[in-house]
Amino acid sequence: MKEWTHFSVTAETGRLWRITFDSPPINLVSPEMLTELPKLVDQMEAASELRVAVFESANSEYFLNHYDTSRVAETPKELGATGRPLLIDASTRLSRLPVVSIAKVRGRARGVGSELIQAMDMRFASERALFGQPETANGNLPGGGGLEHLPLLLGRARALEVALSSDDYPAELAERYGWVNRTVPDGELDVLVDTLARRIASFDKESIAAVKQQVNRYTLPSAEDLQSSYDLYLHSFNWPGSQRRLPAALAAGRNQAGDYEMRLGYYLGRQPEGDTQ
Repeated sequence: MKEWTHFSVTAETGRLWRITFDSPPINLVSPEMLTELPKLVDQMEAASELRVAVFESANSEYFLNHYDTSRVAETPKELGATGRPLLIDASTRLSRLPVVSIAKVRGRARGVGSELIQAMDMRFASERALFGQPETANGNLPGGGGLEHLPLLLGRARALEVALSSDDYPAELAERYGWVNRTVPDGELDVLVDTLARRIASFDKESIAAVKQQVNRYTLPSAEDLQSSYDLYLHSFNWPGSQRRLPAALAAGRNQAGDYEMRLGYYLGRQPEGDTQ
């Protein structure tokens, strides 16, 4: 298979692949990852035997973190196969592939990392996982699908709570809200997900594809709506609040290994008074 820069792909069998995110030190989503994700979906689409793809992380503290906000200017401008921006192209096609995508979440899944797993078919979490959409506290807004997927998964009121609070949500609460299928003790996560993945992979692809297609009719946002938030997200970095907050956050430890990123929700709720106007 192709060599990737921020994740690896291992074919356990022709029917079951494992995609492992590995972008040290804190698994930030980079412009390079945005370029590679549609190519990964291309490979999944072309693999006629593939039934299931399990997404996991090489970093037990960070499943997949938010976007590298220090590199927003480098965000790819090219469009994917659907004529949409690369992130929207990858997430919409992943949702609609005749392949079951399962997120096995340890550590933090925030921002676009959280939004990417929302586009997957199932999400299972370790009891130590954390989920969050930190954008509003940064003077921005979720732009990778959170404002479209979360209302469908959580309902309107809880989606607004998550997006507007910009807080970290523990895995147990994420399960109660419907963000993840199930939260289990960390030592049980591998057995749970791997047993389910291998079971589904043993079934006929025609049946799997038909079930996904029919369920998708009622549960997926449109590509147009997804792109609306994506375009507004990129534009929001020009807003005065974002331009005031981003340098302060970078100086405080944003996008770097350390306590600020480990407890991002905590720090976003305790910004200096001058940064909250």
